[in-house]
Amino acid sequence: MRILVVDGAGGSIGQQIVARLRDKLSDRIEIVVLGTNAIAASNMMKAGANRGASGENAFRVTVPDADIIIGPISIMVPNSFMGELTPAMADYLSLSKAKKILLPMSQPHIDLVGASSLPLPHLMDEMLKLVRTTITGNKARKGVEVREDV
Repeated sequence: MRILVVDGAGGSIGQQIVARLRDKLSDRIEIVVLGTNAIAASNMMKAGANRGASGENAFRVTVPDADIIIGPISIMVPNSFMGELTPAMADYLSLSKAKKILLPMSQPHIDLVGASSLPLPHLMDEMLKLVRTTITGNKARKGVEVREDV
């Protein structure tokens, strides 16, 4: 199972996501990070990712192998992160067949109707529940026993 965490700017949201995933999931889960810049990728790596990279070509090469993609909703918006996320990066992510778990972080020009305004720690808890459900569902379909820590 490969989880791809994507973030931009300083990567602080992605760093928190990776830390939570690494703390709560089995070490058998591979966590790969993609940053819209090297600083974001580096900060997410420090949180415990297995591998990481930045740049448009890294997105092109890495996204197709992901089973789950996690990040703020802005990773689906071309030119977000003050232009750091290119339209091609957004295309690679949005066209991926991977399950996408997106945090409804605010964007200046986008209002999400019906999205809760929970504090970030609560959003992270909800994200973990969805990841566990996805992992459990994938393993059940493949006839694999699921451990309690996954």
